[in-house]
Amino acid sequence: MIPKKTVGFIVNPIAGMGGAVGLKGTDGASILQMAIKLGAKPIASKRAETFLSELSPFKEYLKLVVGSGDMGEVEAKKQNYRIKVIGEAKNETSSCDTETVSEGIVKTGVDLLIYCGGDGTTRDIQKVIDFKVPVLGVPTGVKMHSASFAISPKAAARVAAQFLWGGLPLKEAEVMDIDECAFREGHLSAELHGYVLTPFEPHLIQGNKMESSNTEDEVENQAAIALYLIEGMKSDVYYIVGPGTTTRTIADLLDQKKTLLGVDVFLDKKIVKKDVNATQIMELIADKPAHIIVTPIGGQGFIFGRGNQQISSEVIRKVGLSNITVIATKSKIDRLNCLRVDTGDSEIDNLLRDNGIRVITDYKTMQKMIIE
Repeated sequence: MIPKKTVGFIVNPIAGMGGAVGLKGTDGASILQMAIKLGAKPIASKRAETFLSELSPFKEYLKLVVGSGDMGEVEAKKQNYRIKVIGEAKNETSSCDTETVSEGIVKTGVDLLIYCGGDGTTRDIQKVIDFKVPVLGVPTGVKMHSASFAISPKAAARVAAQFLWGGLPLKEAEVMDIDECAFREGHLSAELHGYVLTPFEPHLIQGNKMESSNTEDEVENQAAIALYLIEGMKSDVYYIVGPGTTTRTIADLLDQKKTLLGVDVFLDKKIVKKDVNATQIMELIADKPAHIIVTPIGGQGFIFGRGNQQISSEVIRKVGLSNITVIATKSKIDRLNCLRVDTGDSEIDNLLRDNGIRVITDYKTMQKMIIE
């Protein structure tokens, strides 16, 4: 007989809205308003529903303790889960609401707390729960440096089921966050804010981001990769270049100043548009061929869906899978078992997974890697 379980469920309804519009986060009311003005659309609800749908075979054995309104209640009711609601529904929510709902869930007593958000949401929850309840993140934010997230909403459902009924072990996971203001100015400063207990399944939990080393060999490897790419650049083609130190080396060799943590567009070996969002990219490439250049996130392996949401599934579809180049130094690749994608578009994600991708790892050197 399958035992019944009680699970906390929180949705941060504004999580991730700053990604596609190039704001690198959605922390703070002023940034949220700016994101809305730039045309940002909520994404958290859809990803929450994907998670709940994947978990639905266990629905009869579950009771969800949810945040009111858009903080979990709406999504859980759509999927016909048995629920207990914490708090009153609001038109606008804040980090204080996340903390209040977390407190209510802990007092109710649950086997696991699942949340849909990013690093800011993780911090809010960690402040309240400490090690009282295990937590699992459904990746929904822009920046997800913390080690408590599954690699996708569907993966989160699998981890939850395996933990609740299969006995997955728990592991202390780092809660990381960055200074968003500094991030928007091109300075990455990630800070450890504490730890939470998270179900551990190494293939389905993303782990925390690892920074690139700055050794002489690493710098030389980055330069060799960049030189090879530059030699192959075609005229009259837009090159959409994602964030990272390896991609920045391309700009350095071309004597161009790249946005380290944003997406820039090159034409004829010059930057023609800096720090673009998804809409701006689509407008640029409407009537001209384009090529995407990205590098995986160290330690996690994501090439799309983490920190470069400006390169949306619509952009990828328009550019075409054959016009994507992934670059990474040999030391970074050696620390990765596979690459990952999480664009929020299952069709694009599956196409990328089915085909795998070649990664340039040195001058005229590449290797084929699977996408998990």
